[in-house]
Amino acid sequence: MGRFLYCFSVVLASIIPSCFTAFNETIPAVIWHGMGDSCCNPFSMGSIKRMLEQKIPGIYVRSLMIGDSIIEDMENGYFMNANDQVKQVCDKVASDPKLKNGYNALGFSQGGQFFRAVAQRCPTPPMLNLISFGGQHQGVYGLPHCPGENYTLCNYIRKLLNMGAYESWLQDHLAQAEYWHDPLNEKLYREKSVFLADINQEKKMNPEYKTNLMKLKNFVMVMFGKDTMVDPKETEWFGFYKPGQAKVKYTLQESPLYQEDKLGLQQMDKDKKLHFLTAMGDHLQFTDEFFDKEILPFLK
Repeated sequence: MGRFLYCFSVVLASIIPSCFTAFNETIPAVIWHGMGDSCCNPFSMGSIKRMLEQKIPGIYVRSLMIGDSIIEDMENGYFMNANDQVKQVCDKVASDPKLKNGYNALGFSQGGQFFRAVAQRCPTPPMLNLISFGGQHQGVYGLPHCPGENYTLCNYIRKLLNMGAYESWLQDHLAQAEYWHDPLNEKLYREKSVFLADINQEKKMNPEYKTNLMKLKNFVMVMFGKDTMVDPKETEWFGFYKPGQAKVKYTLQESPLYQEDKLGLQQMDKDKKLHFLTAMGDHLQFTDEFFDKEILPFLK
C-alpha cells in the first residue's frame, strides 16, 4: 500500500505542474503599428507593449518591424506595397516558435486592415482574436490630418493621393493608395485597387478568405468617436459612403459585403463573433479604463 501511494504521488506530482502550466499559459499578442509609426516608438507601440506586459504577467508580445530597422519600418508604412507587408508579416509569424499554438492580433490604424489580410491569407499559425483599433476596413476617402511626427512626409503622401491614387505606380509603391476608396468612381476602384478590393472580395471571390476569417474567435472593431484623421470614421466598423457621392453613408449590415456574405461577416455577426466598440477620443486615443473593460477580456 505504501509503495502504491508513493507511486501515485510521483505520478500526481508530475501531472499537476504540467496542468497548472497549461492553465496559466498566456496567449501571445502580436501588434502592428499604423502609418507614420514604428514598432518601437516608446510613446506608441512601445507603450502598448509595456502595458500588455504589465496587465497580463508572463505574456509574450511581439511588436512587428517591417524591414530591418526602425527607420525602414516607418518608411515602409508609407512606401512598401501592402501585399508585400502582409507577406512579410505572414512569414514572421509563421517562423516565430512562440506563436505556433496561436496568437491574438492587435492592429492599429492601417495595421488593422493589414492584420485582417493576414487572417484571410495566412491561417497558420492561427490568429485567435483580431482587435482592430481604427482600422480602415472599407478604405478611406481622405486623410484630414497627419499621424505621427513626420508632417512633411504625410503632406507629400496626401498630394500624391490627390494626384491619382489609382495610377499603377502609386498602387505598387504607396500603401495608402492601396486602400484609397473613391465612392465617386467605384468601378475604377474595383479595377485598380491592388489590396483593399482584393481582401474585400470585390475583384474575384477567393473562398479561402471567407473560410479563414471565420476561424477567428472574435473580430473586435474599435471606432474612435472623435476621429479627425480617418474619412469616413465609419470605415472602422466597415461603413462607408454610398456609391456616387460622399455624404450619405451605409453600415456594414447595409453593404453588399455583408448582405452577400462575401467574407462570412454576416454569419460571424449571427454567431456573436463581431464586436463594435466606440472609444470617445480622436484617432487611436483611448483610456486605460476603456482598455481594461473592453479589450482586456479578449486577450486573457
